[in-house]
Amino acid sequence: MKMLTNCKFFTAKTAGFCFGVDRAVKIVYNNLDNRNKVVTLGPIIHNRNVVEDLERKGVFAIDDVSQATADMTVVIRSHGVGKNVYDKLAEIGSQVIDATCPFVSRIHKIARDKTEEGCTVLIAGDKTHPEVVGISGHCVTEPVVFSDEKELVSIIGSGMLSGKNVAVLAQTTYNTQVWEKCLAVIEEKLPDATVFDTICNATSERQREAAELAKECDMMIIVGGRHSSNTHKLSAVCEKYCPTYLIETASELTGLNFGNAEKIGISAGASTPAYIIKEVQQTMSEILNTMEEFNLEAIDQSFQKIYTGKKVTGIVTTVNNSEAMVDIGTKHTGIIPASELSYDSSAKACDIVKKGDEVELIVLKISDKDGIVTLSKKQVDAVKGLEAVEKALEDGTVLKGTVTNVVKGGVILNANGVRVFVPASQATARRDDKLEELLKKEVDFKVLEVVAAKQRVVGSIRAVAKEARAAARAKFFENAQVGETAKGTVKSITDYGVFVDLGGIDGLIRKPDLSWNRIKHPSDVVAVGDEIEVIIKDIDAENGKIALTYKKDDENPWNKFVANYAVDQVIEATVVSITSFGAFAQIIEGVDGLIHISQIANTRVGNVADLLEVGQKVEVKITEIDTEKNRISLSMRALLPEEEAAEEEAQEAPAAEEEE
Repeated sequence: MKMLTNCKFFTAKTAGFCFGVDRAVKIVYNNLDNRNKVVTLGPIIHNRNVVEDLERKGVFAIDDVSQATADMTVVIRSHGVGKNVYDKLAEIGSQVIDATCPFVSRIHKIARDKTEEGCTVLIAGDKTHPEVVGISGHCVTEPVVFSDEKELVSIIGSGMLSGKNVAVLAQTTYNTQVWEKCLAVIEEKLPDATVFDTICNATSERQREAAELAKECDMMIIVGGRHSSNTHKLSAVCEKYCPTYLIETASELTGLNFGNAEKIGISAGASTPAYIIKEVQQTMSEILNTMEEFNLEAIDQSFQKIYTGKKVTGIVTTVNNSEAMVDIGTKHTGIIPASELSYDSSAKACDIVKKGDEVELIVLKISDKDGIVTLSKKQVDAVKGLEAVEKALEDGTVLKGTVTNVVKGGVILNANGVRVFVPASQATARRDDKLEELLKKEVDFKVLEVVAAKQRVVGSIRAVAKEARAAARAKFFENAQVGETAKGTVKSITDYGVFVDLGGIDGLIRKPDLSWNRIKHPSDVVAVGDEIEVIIKDIDAENGKIALTYKKDDENPWNKFVANYAVDQVIEATVVSITSFGAFAQIIEGVDGLIHISQIANTRVGNVADLLEVGQKVEVKITEIDTEKNRISLSMRALLPEEEAAEEEAQEAPAAEEEE
């Protein structure tokens, strides 16, 4: 054996047993003394050494469920099985110990739920692999399995998915690099599909780290069973960057040609026990005639390094609507439910964090059995936020928060993770404003009270709004001038006019100042919430009142009338209203003239309504234009023949004398 004195080797930190495999193997060993005829449904692990050791202890694998008998205790391995297998074992009467990896069980639930919802499930993986067979066995309808992005493109191109709701998930040990290519295809060709990134975090991290190590080394050695899917995928990832060899035991190292390698990397599949990795490292050190410092601590990480209440830092690896999965540096899978990401109950996890984010967390619960740690981000945020709130109370500073709920008696704000209650009396600038209009809005508020022991915080939005309005009011009266144009928002409408918010101070547009045209109600012109431009008509600083007009001089219809009409001109007008002394007729939009009762007919008129009605078009003569008072006199009588008019005057004269 040639000694390579100038060569060094490096072991990947993530090499070796993943949680699911480790859990399954321990389950078998723990049941050896407690049960009779313990068998595994298929090899418990794709590692010859472990399988042979279990056989020496009396645990054998059966190839098919049909080989099970009622007196057997059947262990379901970490790959999991379909529902039909559980049903068959129950029918046979065998005792069952379920060692399915919790992460695989999660995929079973997704597959079942999505197919029950009517979705077509696409599974990225090897259709003959036991895990994929098991996942398929939990689908209510037939799933579609694809091996890589090329097969996925072919499936989509066949049209078999047209018009269907699609859910996509992956085998836990699926090649992460191929998965990225598949995601690109899905994004382009199935943009409405629901995607679940179900590749095991340990698998993903193992492949990533092995690839990084392979880029830096002249050779890679992958330790694991030759029938192990994840071990072969690990080897495939590495051989893209350097020569890669797959071995099962340290004894196979003697047959390798190390050539002139200066750096050799070592990684191991999920089914490789720590003691085999250690033997490989020790043999390598003998070959290289040097002793490297092995990071066995990383291989045999203990679940005892974390505890409930501990603060940890995690990297988000996967996120969907309901939860985020994080790497916290142990072999646990960290899960942050959406409810522990934010106090906003309607917020989705993917709206709060994204893949790659580093977040500070508090451990809520540890399940060594399932390998899952439940974490909370909002509790960390709340601690930091409470400190900021207490300081704001001392300093009287203004904070920002988002209204998350409208409750009885007020609203709830989320301010940097702190729940703040704002009473209804402190929630709006005006008492008649609706609390519901604040929902989901970011608002400024002041802290009124903090009870740290109870984490009770009371705030006021109104206090900030009141100060802001007072400042805006003072600034307005200091700078505003009559005749200036201003922009504002219609706040409320009454029968007599419209109140406009000019940015902290309200002005009134009275009904006559809303339009040059005749209107029935102010709501005919504007609506609440409209952004409008107005002209300051008058300022009463002493009483804090501002008069506005919405009418523009260049829109004044009187100017148009004067430019186009003259005295003695005969025109057609439309009767718009009737009074006891005559009728008003519209000449153009916004300009009316008066037809006095004496100018309607040749005969004496007792009741105008007997001769005219609203909407009637009449021919009239303009007899007078008063440009100072904007008044117009019209006459129908002036268009009658002169003899009829004289005759009428003669008839009226005696009557007038009698009245005298």
